[in-house]
Amino acid sequence: MPVFETQRLILLPRTLADTNDCLAMDSDPEVTRFVVGPWGDRLKHRAFVESRTLGDYPAGMGYWTVRSRADPTDFLGWVLLIPTDTSGPEIEIGWRLPRKAWGSGIATEAARTVLQHAFATLDVPEVVAEIDARNFGSMRVAEKLGLIRREEVVHEGKLRIRYTVRRPN
Repeated sequence: MPVFETQRLILLPRTLADTNDCLAMDSDPEVTRFVVGPWGDRLKHRAFVESRTLGDYPAGMGYWTVRSRADPTDFLGWVLLIPTDTSGPEIEIGWRLPRKAWGSGIATEAARTVLQHAFATLDVPEVVAEIDARNFGSMRVAEKLGLIRREEVVHEGKLRIRYTVRRPN
């Protein structure tokens, strides 16, 4: 997987060395309140993060750890580009940031870079995102990225808004 740099950020392929940062971020109930996961069970949570990190994704896809260019030790979350539910056939984009990074444009800046990679390098025809209907911050990020609200769906018992964007011609 490639490394990306933006004006403020470095996006690195996520490794097991990032696990503790991910676990610390996810331990904030505000960060995970719209996401179904094993957040309350430390062992299952660690196993989940590690399995996602080591997932067998198509070439050029996976999770990127987002760090500050000014301080590369500063963990600012992650962005993913993977087959939906890890098996596809659609390709999804997603992001999670610690609260300290909210409202700063970091999610948009990082995800825009990964989205451009999906279209320009991987030639993905369409990217989707399913966002909890109460997660207005993530919906704003999706819209800033050019994703279009398509429909409401129920996934894992939660109402979600399905967004899509097609590769530019």
